[in-house]
Amino acid sequence: MGKSVSTVFRPAEWDNSEEREKPKLEYLVTNKKTPPLELYLTAFASACSAEIVGYPFDVCKTRMQIQGEIAGRVGQKAAKYRGLLATAMGIVREEGLLKLYGGISAMVFRHSLFSGIKMLTYDYMREKMIVPDVDGRPQLSFLGSCIGGVVAGGTASVLTNPTELIKIQMQMEGQRRLRGEPPRIHNVLQALTSIYRTGGVAGLWKGTVPNTWRSALVTIGDVSCYDLCKRLLIAEFDLADNREVQFIAAMTAGVADAILSLPADVVKSRIMNQPTDEQGRGIHYKGSLDCLSRLVREEGFLAMYKGFIPYWMRVGPASVVFWMTFEQIRRFRGSEGY
Repeated sequence: MGKSVSTVFRPAEWDNSEEREKPKLEYLVTNKKTPPLELYLTAFASACSAEIVGYPFDVCKTRMQIQGEIAGRVGQKAAKYRGLLATAMGIVREEGLLKLYGGISAMVFRHSLFSGIKMLTYDYMREKMIVPDVDGRPQLSFLGSCIGGVVAGGTASVLTNPTELIKIQMQMEGQRRLRGEPPRIHNVLQALTSIYRTGGVAGLWKGTVPNTWRSALVTIGDVSCYDLCKRLLIAEFDLADNREVQFIAAMTAGVADAILSLPADVVKSRIMNQPTDEQGRGIHYKGSLDCLSRLVREEGFLAMYKGFIPYWMRVGPASVVFWMTFEQIRRFRGSEGY
């Protein structure tokens, strides 16, 4: 296209009336830093808003991902994957309407840590990755943004892994009880203490590798893609940083998020949901690679994308709600577009 995909930050001395009439990339974004606490709380509030829309799809997605594993344990020759609607209706019919939000307390707890850490880390990395272009103007390259996304997602994931583990297990509690298995999780605090008693500190970080892999890919698809797509739209089409541009960028980020991260999400769900022995070791899978190879070998390559529709319906609308809320809170606070 003749232009590199970059985010360019406007020096203060460029801020005059002539330049404001040209809604180019370099005139729409500044390097003014958002106070860390404000950025953290904005990310948390936006993530919670997104969960109101997307969480039932997350529950259905988790159930669909683990059905093949359950089928193998009960002796079925093949998993009978139900579609999104059938899975949702089955949960409502067999367990009750509120089970579509089963584990939501764990998700809120997770976002109180994960989302803020992720955005703070990405914001820090984005600033560090800014380099001058050929004209001497500071810009953020595609590679730089992706590196920032990997570091941000990976860091937040490692630090908050126990909250994701609790969420996965709470989402599967209803199905465990229907199979006659004893209750495993009652609430977030009980889950933390129970997992710690069973596997110690290492047990709280079970599934860290696939979860970190997934979170890094999610952050590239969601945060990095949103950041770069919005700047590209502004630069290439001479647009203002408005709600329409933010909406298109958020939708694009949701699609990229789903495509990049779903295989890792399937592996993460299975690793985290599996029971452990007395030493805290997984009973069904030795690790992420073992889980992935068995998944493909026993259920086929496309099993990595089982639950794609609910996953995309979960991350797509949730991405839109997150970024629209995030940008509006910033606008209300008097900050410029992210």
